[in-house]
Amino acid sequence: MKWLDIPPIWLVGFILIAWAQARWAAFGFSLGGAWSDLLGGLCVGAGILLMVLALMELRRYRTTPIPHQTASALVTSGIFSRTRNPIYLGDALILLGLILRFDAVLSLPLLPIFVWVLERRFILPEEKALRRAFRAGFARYEQKTRRWV
Repeated sequence: MKWLDIPPIWLVGFILIAWAQARWAAFGFSLGGAWSDLLGGLCVGAGILLMVLALMELRRYRTTPIPHQTASALVTSGIFSRTRNPIYLGDALILLGLILRFDAVLSLPLLPIFVWVLERRFILPEEKALRRAFRAGFARYEQKTRRWV
């Protein structure tokens, strides 16, 4: 079951909840029109771009993007010089973008809940492992680069 405990599975679950809310429980609430579609598309696009940039950087250093696996290198360059968690930030942007696209106003509180799940289930354990493996290097990186933005 450990292989099911990965961020994409959580993301799909939250997306399905937002879609279902928009489909069957909108209760007349709406963000309205073209601007939310445009903003939603931009968020999804930005999320995908962040993920691609992060995966390219991880591949360059030949380390794993898979949570719960041991990293072979501490990646602090590229997009990782701007945020310690570009893939998780990308996940959050994709969720926000799809909530806007679905016009799922009542699902907006899912975003902070999703971020909380990512932090508790993935980010904190990953940072603990990186702190153990790369000690001073991770301490410098942590001081220099913010967790999210």
